[in-house]
Amino acid sequence: MSTRFPAHVRVYRSRSGEAAVRSWCERELAACPGLRPLPGIVADGRSTRVHVLDGGPGVPVLVLPGAGLSSATLTGTARLLARDRTVILADLPGEPGLSCPLRPLGGRAAAYGAWLDALLPQVTDRPVVLLGHALGAAAVVSSLPSPLVDRLLLVNPAGLAAPVRDPGRLRATWAWQLSPGGAASARLLRAWGGPAGPGPLAEWMTLVGRHCRTVTVPGLLRGEEYRDWRGVPVTVATGSRDRVLSPALLGGAARRLLDTDVHVVGGAGHLVPHEAPEQVRDLLRGGGG
Repeated sequence: MSTRFPAHVRVYRSRSGEAAVRSWCERELAACPGLRPLPGIVADGRSTRVHVLDGGPGVPVLVLPGAGLSSATLTGTARLLARDRTVILADLPGEPGLSCPLRPLGGRAAAYGAWLDALLPQVTDRPVVLLGHALGAAAVVSSLPSPLVDRLLLVNPAGLAAPVRDPGRLRATWAWQLSPGGAASARLLRAWGGPAGPGPLAEWMTLVGRHCRTVTVPGLLRGEEYRDWRGVPVTVATGSRDRVLSPALLGGAARRLLDTDVHVVGGAGHLVPHEAPEQVRDLLRGGGG
């Protein structure tokens, strides 16, 4: 069933800003050997850029980035995961990247769930692992169970619990929004409990801060937004230093809503797929495929 929202906002502040973000993404994706695009994908009325990296014999994985992130920030992780399995990367519409630039203003998780329902049969004809990070995880739990879903891996998952209102993170976010630059981006990443040094992710966050509208972490999902995933293996993981959705915060919610415990990734923060790709690979292997 399609879920369309008449109220939306463009993620980019200007056409030139959109061009700058898209150019950065195209450059990073082109630098990933073997990565190929799937052209002409439209899911639930939203143009969607999807890339595939063919890999080992394990169950393929469809990776959905978090809010404010994109497939282009995950190419290093994709290369590692592809040693075991084919990796499919999809940019979420309404987030910075190469998909449709219109972001729904209300019911964001439900909108992304409907989008994922429409996307899945266009990118695979066999079961895949759905790996959702942050907002991507909220999209996963809001989508409909399908024979094309082998299991779920939810990393730093948004929606299971309300984010911690951490004053330090809020101050870092305001500073980044007011004056995005290398120092502000590094401070924001530290406030997420993530990597603080220079690198592609800090460069990306500076680009997003300059050219995109506010990136927000989804709050607590409503009960009706959760689909019935009973019978589907679910793994939930978060970083030991996640200052947005801590292990303690997620533990009870994961048991209550998904009947699973939380795997804690030592030393990582809110950006586990970027900080600890080896542990993500191990979690995928631990699922049996």
